[in-house]
Amino acid sequence: MPQKSLLLVDDEPLIRESLARELVSTTLAVTVAASGEEAVARLGREWFDVVVSDLVMPGMDGFQVLKAAKGKDTAIAVILLTGFGDMDTAIDALRLGADDFLRKPCEIDELCWRIGNCLKKQELQRKVAFYERVLPVCSYCGKIRHDRPGEHGRGPWFELEEYLRRAKGVNLSHGCCPECFARAANDLGPAATGTDGAVDPDTPEAAS
Repeated sequence: MPQKSLLLVDDEPLIRESLARELVSTTLAVTVAASGEEAVARLGREWFDVVVSDLVMPGMDGFQVLKAAKGKDTAIAVILLTGFGDMDTAIDALRLGADDFLRKPCEIDELCWRIGNCLKKQELQRKVAFYERVLPVCSYCGKIRHDRPGEHGRGPWFELEEYLRRAKGVNLSHGCCPECFARAANDLGPAATGTDGAVDPDTPEAAS
């Protein structure tokens, strides 16, 4: 499994270096940023699985780092750290899409546990997204399962035409491709062809 990458953002050198040193001892590839501006710039040119950011920083704060991360990819997990820890701030962070919220100073074991939870959630979301892109087709009868939101794996099964009508709003018109038309004409034999083997244009098959 590829190594997971983490961006650690904090304007306080002591906290940033201490957390980075502890996190490097895990299986994560850790990159540090000393400001929100640096973090946003890195997010613009690099990929990170997780972002751990201080909330209150001069210039661009943790909310702006959160928006930049989620704007790049909603799958990026973001954990915000703050020394204030008030409930209103936590609610605002979660409303904006933060995956977790932790009060500083935090225990490294607690931070690692929460990072692990975020990565598990991220992996589950990726699996769900993958299976949602796979169209379930019965190997025996060819019917297609029509899963509506929230009922993955439990939707009703429909023939192709009915599935397209219900799921995609597509109504089919029936025709005949040149290959099938040629085979049908050949199967009909002399009744559908002239003496030179050409299809008789007055036959219903030709008219279709």
